[in-house]
Amino acid sequence: MSELMELHLQLFSLIGTIAFAISGAVVAMEEEYDMLGVFVLAFVTAFGGGVVRNVLIGIPVTTLWNQGFFLKIALFAAFLVFIVPVSWIRRWKTWESLFDAIGLAAFSIQGALYATQMNVPLSAVIVAAMLTGIGGGIIRDVLAGRKPLVLRDEIYAVWGMLAGLVIGMGWFQGSWPLLFLFALIVTLRMLSVTFKWRLPRRSLRLSPERWDDKIS
Repeated sequence: MSELMELHLQLFSLIGTIAFAISGAVVAMEEEYDMLGVFVLAFVTAFGGGVVRNVLIGIPVTTLWNQGFFLKIALFAAFLVFIVPVSWIRRWKTWESLFDAIGLAAFSIQGALYATQMNVPLSAVIVAAMLTGIGGGIIRDVLAGRKPLVLRDEIYAVWGMLAGLVIGMGWFQGSWPLLFLFALIVTLRMLSVTFKWRLPRRSLRLSPERWDDKIS
């Protein structure tokens, strides 16, 4: 792996780790978990997607324990969330979608870069990008007893897949193109939040009127 590629991976790993560790810690505090629960959800959110990606593309899961620096960063971020005044966290909540978008973009790009280094097919690069970007959030929501927001909220996973597609096709290479892609994914995610862009969905639940007709 070239030094430039390693630098890119380290940069996006750092950004994603901080953003998602904070996200996991805040969710844990919303659910009134104790200090251990805050750290568990922070770690799961920050590293869960990467673990799933490693399983997919054949990287040993044990490589997680070699990321001592990022483990410390996640620990420090979770600790800060736990000790800062609640008013600060409430203020941060207004920016939650932005931090979440930053984590999604950073980890999706990181996952795609890892996959391309493994010379896997384009389809695997796309899936690796998506799972790295959303995997931690899904595990976090399940542990918090919530329905995974990434699968039912505004368009989310699609932007991770887009990052995987363009990197897998070789369209974005080098520092500036990758930073542009990062900004693009963040922007698209925030636009989907602002304008409530959603994928088509169907529900099998009966409306109240139809339910009344059925039981009458």
